[in-house]
Amino acid sequence: MKQNIVAILLGSLAFAPVAQSAEFTSIQTDKSNLNFVYTQMNVPMDGHFRKFSAQLSFDPARLSAARAVIDLDLASIDAGSDEANDEVAGKEWFNTKTFPQARFVSTGFKALGGNRYEVSGKMSIKGRTQNVSAPFTFSPQGNAAIVDGAFVLKRADFAIGEGSWADFGTVANEIQIKFHFLAGSGK
Repeated sequence: MKQNIVAILLGSLAFAPVAQSAEFTSIQTDKSNLNFVYTQMNVPMDGHFRKFSAQLSFDPARLSAARAVIDLDLASIDAGSDEANDEVAGKEWFNTKTFPQARFVSTGFKALGGNRYEVSGKMSIKGRTQNVSAPFTFSPQGNAAIVDGAFVLKRADFAIGEGSWADFGTVANEIQIKFHFLAGSGK
């Protein structure tokens, strides 16, 4: 009798759901967004980028192997009006003719507890590269996951807004970058 109970318990364990981590390998850019908030003459302004691509390899159980690369089409900026879009594409701002893309390449990930993580990496804009870190939440939902985070970028570090725009009283140096990604596991 004792052997039958042990056999039944072991047999039932074989069918119990096993918690597995999954590797998320793609970002659905059509269901994701990259937004920013800046202050112009003490008034908060919102904008976003319409085009970007991403490469991803993220498994919360294997953070040492995680990586992310994001390429951002700077000419796809929407700063609120056609006039503003033309201005920020110009030489004093993003200079999109010479530097059409910005790029983020991760150098490491770390767990912050719960579903919170931090990614560190190199951000390159206008031929200048700086270290940045961004905290984010990672919320798996089956074969997908929601990734939400934000960080502050200092525009002077990348020569964004030169010449008459260099005065931080007109446009603040700090630009908040917000991201919302829908990641897929490919399963």
